[in-house]
Amino acid sequence: TDWTTLHLYMLDVGKWPVFALLPPEELRLIRQACVFGSAANEALYVTVNDEVFALGTNCSGCLGLGDVQSTIEPRRIDVLCGKKIVSLSYGTGPHVVITTTDGEVFAWGHNGYSQLGNGTTNHGLTPALVSTNLLSKRVTEVACGSHHTIALTIDGEVFAWGYNNSGQVGSGSTANQPTPRRVSSCLQNKVVVNIACGQLCSMAVLDNGEIYGWGYNCNGQLGLGNNGNQQTPCRIAALQGVNIVQVACGYAHTLALTDEGMVYAWGANSYGQLGTGNKSNQALPTLINTDKERMVEVAACHTSHTSAAKTQSGQVLMWGQCRGQAVASTHLTHFSSTDDVFACFATPAVTWHLLSVDGDDYLTVAQSLKREFDSPEISDLKFLVDGKCIHVHKALLKIRCEHFRALLNETDEDAIEIHQFSYLVYRAFLEYLYTDTINLPPEDAVGLLDLATYYRETRLKRLCQETIKRGITEENAITLLSAAVKYEARDLEEFCFKFCVNHLTAVTQTQAFADMDHDLLKNFISKASRYGAFKN
Repeated sequence: TDWTTLHLYMLDVGKWPVFALLPPEELRLIRQACVFGSAANEALYVTVNDEVFALGTNCSGCLGLGDVQSTIEPRRIDVLCGKKIVSLSYGTGPHVVITTTDGEVFAWGHNGYSQLGNGTTNHGLTPALVSTNLLSKRVTEVACGSHHTIALTIDGEVFAWGYNNSGQVGSGSTANQPTPRRVSSCLQNKVVVNIACGQLCSMAVLDNGEIYGWGYNCNGQLGLGNNGNQQTPCRIAALQGVNIVQVACGYAHTLALTDEGMVYAWGANSYGQLGTGNKSNQALPTLINTDKERMVEVAACHTSHTSAAKTQSGQVLMWGQCRGQAVASTHLTHFSSTDDVFACFATPAVTWHLLSVDGDDYLTVAQSLKREFDSPEISDLKFLVDGKCIHVHKALLKIRCEHFRALLNETDEDAIEIHQFSYLVYRAFLEYLYTDTINLPPEDAVGLLDLATYYRETRLKRLCQETIKRGITEENAITLLSAAVKYEARDLEEFCFKFCVNHLTAVTQTQAFADMDHDLLKNFISKASRYGAFKN
């Protein structure tokens, strides 16, 4: 499995507040996204056309826009457009590191500890290629700790750079590492398949299922049974004979998934993030009780104390710090992806990895039906209205409307002429049967109200009334009131009547008032006087 991206049918980035101002049509174009920053106030996203945009507070130039201006509207990162990002990670500076399909690594943002790997400590305001020692390598995955970065190549080698106060770059010293350097020692001839970083530590899973850790270990987050920092990779011996396939790191805790779908956890536990039912740190891997259900993914993020996992049947569990509460045992949610846990319950509410949507054009049932409305291709019935055609499907009409169920059971026609309603109104009615919504300006909705009354479509009638209300003016109020009375639309009648009383002077001067039906006028005047409209 490729753990660097999670494929969802529908990427709902709308759950992250930073995207709240993006119009729906813009959100629909997003194929990949990442939310980061100490207040979850920064975001990057990639569209269907491989354009890359950034928005948010832009601390340390982490948006890669060439300046440190914050932006509430998305701005394009030109240098990354068309690059095809496969993995993305960020630190708490923040700095951002990505790798592309071609295996190139770009980094930008905070660089106080050389975490951008360019040999300097100057912040990087635009994405720059990380080249030293990586030029001939194809990087497939990147992971960042608070201020260090590690990268995995297609050959299973790990490179590291940046902050090294606890040995997290695995070089055997605690000097910061200004440029990428291969992490060797006991990883020398091994093939790494998955990497992750806690705040100050690094983890690697090998192709043979072994797992190694290095860096800060005061909470036992390396799983070695002790609390001493490690300046080079150490194998977690306690997991001998267990085959690990994926690792995820929280702020100071670690989760690992086995090939049999079991989850082990170790490290800090003051928020219950190990899921053991208590809050004691564990320096050794501890098997988490997941009620015998097989797990297929574990999720954690070095900026938070939240943990999540997904079961084979698609259920999502969470535990640890959840919106400030300590949840010490696995808790079943109603979410469909681990991403939702981080959007709704982590502090800060950032993404734990690069969100990705499948490029496949999957449509829901509702979307598929909407697309087939008035499309001649597979339609088996057409309505002729005002000399124009509307193409539909008999089965759908029978399912959606009593009138058509009766009508179509009696006739085999493949064309039906309609005389009593206009093309605009009839098309809107048929479209409503496909989409559940009405697509008509308020002034035309009166005709649809007439139709809804005629076909006894109560919900449609209610929608029409709502639409008509939105279009009321002093000029048309009387006309709408007459229509409401005619089609027994009580709710609309009440609404129009109140509007007329509130705008009495203007309304009584309109042509529509002068032409008003005698009975309706009498009725209007007596009702208005009961409302006290004529008291001086």
